[in-house]
Amino acid sequence: MAALQSLNETNKGLSTTQSRINTGLAVASTKDDSASYTIAQKLRGDVGSLKAVGSSLNRAKSTVDVAVAGAEQVSDILNQMKAKATEASDAGLDADSRTAISTDFDALKEQMTTIIDSSEFNGTNLLKASGGSVSALASTDMAASTLDVANQDFDAVVTGLGATFTDATTAETMVGNLETAIDSVGTKLSTLGSASRKIDAQLTFNSKLSDVVESGIGNLVDADLAKESAKLQALQVKQQLGVQALSIAN
Repeated sequence: MAALQSLNETNKGLSTTQSRINTGLAVASTKDDSASYTIAQKLRGDVGSLKAVGSSLNRAKSTVDVAVAGAEQVSDILNQMKAKATEASDAGLDADSRTAISTDFDALKEQMTTIIDSSEFNGTNLLKASGGSVSALASTDMAASTLDVANQDFDAVVTGLGATFTDATTAETMVGNLETAIDSVGTKLSTLGSASRKIDAQLTFNSKLSDVVESGIGNLVDADLAKESAKLQALQVKQQLGVQALSIAN
């Protein structure tokens, strides 16, 4: 009877150790340690919430990055348009040359409109007036403020340029309009760049926080696999000896 009881205890310990090695968890159920399991479950919920925040921030980052790429391209085109308008403001330029410059100018303006219309991600376009804005979760605290990026309305920049120039005087006026547009786009680019950096910083913090929480869960419930492996070998030897002892007793 003593040999049988000893073997049963060994088998029970062996089963527990094998379970810990298979799952990697020392506390896999509330039956193992109610306090640690309850705390770990709450922390797992926090990790899930942090992943949702990360997903929201990544969506906002992608939307802003697309807008930044479009805005930078628009800025480049405005500089090209300014060069064309300055060239056309030369009073000594013949009509045919000015017409050719005007044609190139119109093509650049159409390209700019196309870029503005195409700078969309997941249904949001921060450059188009009707494209909406971005609002992302900044943390798991529902009472905390969200991270918002307003629409930059580049359509108004295009509208502000006015009609295409037809002579030296209107070309000179266009140069002034373009300088105003370039300044406006520079301000909007700065706003988008600042928003992108803020989102990146929040993503980095969110990732580090998630890692810390997951590490905390591991400290509570993870098994020491090296220790459990050594214990498994010891229990296997003990089991073999227990079987022999029971056989002798029989």
